Amino acid sequence: MKVAGWIDRLGSVWVEGQLTQINARPGTRTAFLVLRDPSADMSLSVTCSPQLLDRSPVPLTEGVRVILYGKLSFYTGRGTVSLRATDIRAVGVGELLARIERLRALLAAEGLFDPRLKRPLPFLPRTIGLITARASAAERDVLTVAQRRWPAVRFAVEHTPVQGPTAVPAILSALERLDADEGVDVIVLARGGGSVEDLLPFSDEALCRAISKATTPIVSAIGHEPDSPLSDHVADLRAATPTDAAKLVVPDAVAEQNLVADLRSRTAAALRNWVAREARGLEMIRHRPALADPVAGIDQRGEEIERLVDAGRRDVLRELAKQDTLALHLRARLQTLGPAATLARGYAVVQRMVAGGDPEVLRSAEDAPPGTQIRVRVADGAVTAAVMGKVR
Repeated sequence: MKVAGWIDRLGSVWVEGQLTQINARPGTRTAFLVLRDPSADMSLSVTCSPQLLDRSPVPLTEGVRVILYGKLSFYTGRGTVSLRATDIRAVGVGELLARIERLRALLAAEGLFDPRLKRPLPFLPRTIGLITARASAAERDVLTVAQRRWPAVRFAVEHTPVQGPTAVPAILSALERLDADEGVDVIVLARGGGSVEDLLPFSDEALCRAISKATTPIVSAIGHEPDSPLSDHVADLRAATPTDAAKLVVPDAVAEQNLVADLRSRTAAALRNWVAREARGLEMIRHRPALADPVAGIDQRGEEIERLVDAGRRDVLRELAKQDTLALHLRARLQTLGPAATLARGYAVVQRMVAGGDPEVLRSAEDAPPGTQIRVRVADGAVTAAVMGKVR
């Protein structure tokens, strides 16, 4: 009772969600609805007047997003909470787009769209995680194109609703399972085209944040080229279509084989050109004089040395002859100017004999008084004599 009283004091509230069930029988005074939170596994029972449904300007069907105004009630016997709606407003496309744009600006401001956060895709993933609807064209396109491009590719497929109130919780669960699987290298979110309401789950804030927090690279392939839900901006790579996603994730085996063959051909050609270039270089080196006739240089140097030795010998002999002639001339001059030549011409050298000493040359007649012993040296010898007197 206290819970019922506390809820009753809350007053009227606005509640937004998706209609998953509408039960309005003709002739009854009450219509029963089920309102579900599109991003959480929660639902709320709603009652209203059938006339309220009929007066809606937009037909209310299951899956339509609406805003309800009413008062909450707690039923003690069943322990449940119900909303008695007094006003129902369908959320139009314009308002949905405005909300998506506001959410886009918020996520961009938080940096979830930053290209620096994008994780690179593996060149050849071992296993590809695929989240898509069961037996959908998107699943068929991804599997067919991927297996045609690389027959050995493996998939871990998670089938989930891709529109409606149960889509977001199911996609979040599948994304969590695939991200936790260490064998999955990349995850693809695939769905075909549709209206704004059909693609609304892929612009859900909870799903965008889950994609940003995932550790496995994620490819968003939602709708066709013009479609651009928020998951395209948060994912690591956006594919225009599911077929394009398969081409981006899986390499083409034929193209890779052709590339390998081309690289092998180019490598072989480059190697042959290098060998030919080196062979030409060796041939040019072989024809150089130093290698073609290594002894020729030594012979040339030997001949040059012999010429230099001969020239040196001639120069030495010439110089010796010159000096020999010069010595002869000097000898003749010395002989001509020497004392022996003078004596040979009739001159004599007179020396005074000194007792106890060497003879002294007599330079003056005064130095030889009579009786002085003298020594007279002539050309062929010497004689001794005594001074008899001095002659004027």
